[in-house]
Amino acid sequence: LIHFYKREKVNDCREMSARSEFQDKLESSWIKHDIGENGVPLSDVKGMLDDVGIRLPNHKVRDILQSVKDNGEITGDFIEKGVFHELCQSLQSEDVAKTFRTSKQHDKNAEKIQGAMGAQHMVLNEEQVAFSDWINTNLISDKDVEHLLRLNETGSDLYEKMDDGILLCKMINLAAPETIDERVINKGQKLSIFKQHENLTLAINSAKAIGCVVVGIDSHSLNSGQGKKWLVLGLVWQLIKMYLFKQISISNVPGLVNLLRDGEELADLMKLSPEQLLLRWVNHQLEKAGSSRRIKNFHEDIKDSEVYTELIAQIAPKDAGVNKNALGKKELLDRAETMLDQAEKIKSRAFVTPKDVVRGQERLNLAFVANLFNNHPGLDPPKENIIIDIDTFEGTREEKMYRNWMNSLGVSPQVNYLYTDLYDGLIIFQLMEFIRPGIVIWKKVKTVEQQSKMAAKRLQEVLGNCNYAVELGKKLNFVLVGIAGSDIMDGNRTLTLALIWQLMRAYTLSLLSRLNTDGTPIVESEIISWANNRLQEGGKEVSIKHFQDKTNKTSLPIIHLIDVIKPGVIDYSFVNQDESISKEECLSNAKYAVTMARKIGAPVYALPEDISEVKHKMVMTVYASLMLADMK
Repeated sequence: LIHFYKREKVNDCREMSARSEFQDKLESSWIKHDIGENGVPLSDVKGMLDDVGIRLPNHKVRDILQSVKDNGEITGDFIEKGVFHELCQSLQSEDVAKTFRTSKQHDKNAEKIQGAMGAQHMVLNEEQVAFSDWINTNLISDKDVEHLLRLNETGSDLYEKMDDGILLCKMINLAAPETIDERVINKGQKLSIFKQHENLTLAINSAKAIGCVVVGIDSHSLNSGQGKKWLVLGLVWQLIKMYLFKQISISNVPGLVNLLRDGEELADLMKLSPEQLLLRWVNHQLEKAGSSRRIKNFHEDIKDSEVYTELIAQIAPKDAGVNKNALGKKELLDRAETMLDQAEKIKSRAFVTPKDVVRGQERLNLAFVANLFNNHPGLDPPKENIIIDIDTFEGTREEKMYRNWMNSLGVSPQVNYLYTDLYDGLIIFQLMEFIRPGIVIWKKVKTVEQQSKMAAKRLQEVLGNCNYAVELGKKLNFVLVGIAGSDIMDGNRTLTLALIWQLMRAYTLSLLSRLNTDGTPIVESEIISWANNRLQEGGKEVSIKHFQDKTNKTSLPIIHLIDVIKPGVIDYSFVNQDESISKEECLSNAKYAVTMARKIGAPVYALPEDISEVKHKMVMTVYASLMLADMK
């Protein structure tokens, strides 16, 4: 059982020694299990040891109790309080408990933190431990964070070590390589509070750009002094999950096509989330192994370790020495420990402890399976006659950017593939509400729960949603000539992209309008006028005529504008300002410009390539985001 506790605020508890805390656990455990004068049943001792933080396999507990019996300290089937206390004191001081504890397993309770408006937030110790271990493993060799690592085994110092923003920036680049231009990160052991907040602002805006949900998070709320551990842990989990999931793609593992079911096409794979793909992968391997087991989730269905045992044996290299001995273990913790020993043999023991498996801790088990897939996918290559167009089945740069924008706003469910996930109009309605709150009359919308189970009727309900989405688009002054609800429902690529662009544009402009003193709408011509005026005010000898202006390919107007907004923030030694600038130098400038824009608070979703190639739609959003940062 997981016991949650509230932290006492009195000084006495803060200064409580480890010994007195242990005594309290002993007393609490005894009161919980005591049934009378004879003491506590021996069958309860295992659970009581767990309560006080001494984790041992059942067989070891039986051996210890038998030894105590042989010494005459126990008679019958009960243990007295004094004997139990002495036993715990002895076990705590010996290495015996540590011997049966995995390197990542800790026994502190989860922390229950009081939030605003009476909300309560849980910080699970096992997640804190596992995530800290992942950070240590993946960043330990990075010299820029050597002063921050290693995080301790409990992960309790994770939050303080995140304060300067460097670790978060590094994690973002692991999750989505080259998202942050390393030249922009403030580095060093003792950064000023201002430099720390710059890094955290950069991390938050960069996390948005790659699709993380950061609603309600700013550079102040992430600071450990605020005590909002759940926000930090939630963001860390999103980044770790993104890192693990990025390899689950046809481009990295073409053998994923083997997961297609009868009657399905390659496009059907794109409709699946990474979690759904992993479920299919596990069941595919179980089928190959001749097992009758199948799973539908990563919590209840994996608790007995049987699925994991079969999976590891199936995907392991033949010479790895993996066995299925775990299946012969009766106790679930023993079985999980033996199973994880096999994972160790293929260098895939990560994220979970035996307790996490038996409890069905969903996040950590999902991470464990994703790590297994990444290390040993065990999928045969596709047949030669299958031609895979990666852009078609994994999304173009533009499509990925739109998807990241939507997901960063916290739409539900998360968008994996634009043309199928938007088909029922429900995501579109959520985006429209962000643009103009109250525009959607929800009585006119059929949610998934409200839709009919009859296919023909459900089709009409979905079409009704899409038609209503087009109707609302016109109210938002979108240009929707030739776009009908059926085009959204059918996933028409060209027309769906046209709608999504207008949604993103309207969202960006709506943010500016809200900051306008009179609340009037902002139009694109005003953004150009603002940019040129600010450049002139700052004494910069550059201007733009429009967003298609070829000057933008050098990123110099954007870089100079950033320097005007935050004087002195640009390090011009990193900027190529020659009259004749190469394509590579343009891209280098663009990378620096995008990251610097995010650092000063501009929520830029565009990619550097969008600027260096002068994709005018995305160039507009960059200038609009800078205007937004300036108005704030």
